[in-house]
Amino acid sequence: MEFFPTFLGKFGTSLYSKARVPCGEDRAVGRVIQKRSWSWYVDVAPDALWSLMADTARFNEAAGLPRQEITETPLEDGRVDYRARAKIGPFKLAWRETPVNWVAPRWLEHRRDFDQGPLSLLIARLTFEAEGEGTRFGVTLEVAPRTLVGRLILKWGFFPANERMYHDQLRAAEKHLEGTSPQAFQYSAPYPDRTARERGTALATAIEDSGYGHGLAKRLLEVIFQAQETDLIHLRPLRFARQEGLEERLVIELFLQSARLGLLDLRWDLLCPRCRIPKADASSLDKLPLGAHCDSCNIDYQRDFSRNVELSFSPSPAIRLLEAGEYCLFGPGSTPHILVQLAVDTGEVREVEADFPAGHYRLRTLEAGPELEIEHEGGPFPTVIIGGPQIETEPGSSAGTVSIRNDGPHPRIAIIEEKVWARDALTADRVTSMQAFRDLFSDQVLRPGDEVELRHVVLLFTDLKDSTALYNAIGDAAAYHTVRRHFAFLADIVRKHEGAIVKTIGDAVMASFVDPTEALEAAIEIQSSVAEFNATETGGAIILKIGLHVGPAIAVTFNDRLDYFGATVNMAARLQGESEGGDIVCSTDLMADPGVAERLSNRELERGSTQLKGFDEPVPFVRLREGAFS
Repeated sequence: MEFFPTFLGKFGTSLYSKARVPCGEDRAVGRVIQKRSWSWYVDVAPDALWSLMADTARFNEAAGLPRQEITETPLEDGRVDYRARAKIGPFKLAWRETPVNWVAPRWLEHRRDFDQGPLSLLIARLTFEAEGEGTRFGVTLEVAPRTLVGRLILKWGFFPANERMYHDQLRAAEKHLEGTSPQAFQYSAPYPDRTARERGTALATAIEDSGYGHGLAKRLLEVIFQAQETDLIHLRPLRFARQEGLEERLVIELFLQSARLGLLDLRWDLLCPRCRIPKADASSLDKLPLGAHCDSCNIDYQRDFSRNVELSFSPSPAIRLLEAGEYCLFGPGSTPHILVQLAVDTGEVREVEADFPAGHYRLRTLEAGPELEIEHEGGPFPTVIIGGPQIETEPGSSAGTVSIRNDGPHPRIAIIEEKVWARDALTADRVTSMQAFRDLFSDQVLRPGDEVELRHVVLLFTDLKDSTALYNAIGDAAAYHTVRRHFAFLADIVRKHEGAIVKTIGDAVMASFVDPTEALEAAIEIQSSVAEFNATETGGAIILKIGLHVGPAIAVTFNDRLDYFGATVNMAARLQGESEGGDIVCSTDLMADPGVAERLSNRELERGSTQLKGFDEPVPFVRLREGAFS
């Protein structure tokens, strides 16, 4: 969650503006609260600055604050009681966490009430106000002592120390955002010992030699040695690719081989469908639980390979050992898809300044309960009504503001979030449909008898046309070697398009993909490259038949490998049977995909239908011939 300002001075003095507010009295509990405010101008836009200064876990680690032990206890009214413990210097601390309130990228506020330690209350508020081309960044701290030691700490330098800490980390973040510093904050990673460095260097070399490093292994090793622990606990290859400007497939292959050789550890995370934070994990698919419980959201949930099972990575302890515990349970940086998180009391209406562009949003509460997905077309954002059996909306009053009303019997924390959380999640359905995963982790299979429902998989079937004639023409041995080489030819193209060969059946191949457009591109490249393949063969030429279909399927372990079963599999196989050779037969479901439709716009297509074995009604299909491949 939010920052825990340091008790002792560590940094130099600030020369920037400050506003001091005299102490006041919290008469409800009879404690004296001291309050200080500071502000600085930063030549960076608010949303960019927010991405760093609101990343509470990373900030806390960089500031040298301790990890926390968190306990979550569900309450009868649906809320969760958050308790935390930590030690800073000689002080043992225990406190009750109040979930952070924020409106991105404008402000955040966090409160802690202490049961143990020198303080009794700490409230931190950060503001990000646009000023010209930059941002006026503000910090306000409200603190109440609990003991005599607490009063002495406040008197002897608590506020100046925290002013310097915020200033120094702010300037480091500014340099990073301007591109003049690789580190987001002032942070010194522990220097690896000689053994760890030599071991890591040797592994990076082995990764490159394997063909899966793509010239990136040394860069990954550098990140492992230099990055903050917060960034290494859940290393996500898609985020790494996005931040480094690299092709996703290459980075995924790098991470997979790094895990295979021991530079990284891999982990299957079972993400909560509400907060998107992993609440269970396993080192292999056969150990992955069927579901989990999220204490933060107070819900039980089931695994879904397409939505909430993510493959993430962390450094091998032999390379860099990470400490246990949390720097921050959750906050704006841990849940960047959440734009508004706001406590709303029973019967209360809260109106805050916020701008939401047109897009897809989900409305819910932090507590277990209903949720509502809406398509916002721009302009005034609808008023959000929570607390009842359903989330409801009313027309918004004006652009630039959002109103949230609690009509329920209990206080609630309202959430407005974007539906973009999965951008950096390497989901199980995607990675298990990649050739590198199946090549490097063929032992990663489901437990016997376990079945996984996949909402969406693209299946490509190929087969040789007139293979009997090929065997008769050039002999069994030569034909066998041609068939084996054609398997490798297909595998190379399938891998290039983020697919995987699931199995071979005689002369036929079954491949899986997640992206329909990539599957189509693979099919087109295969047919476009057959002539080149044939030119390398001294025997007879091959002619390929291809069928494509997309839909749900069941994933199981069969013959010691991940396999797919169901109507989608049968349909793809039957459509391949309709191919005449040299063409591609696609289902209309595949053609309905927006990416596929765009790829084939203005192409000459043949449409037809046929009665397929196992299907009651005639099945429509689309045939692509050579003229449609370009």
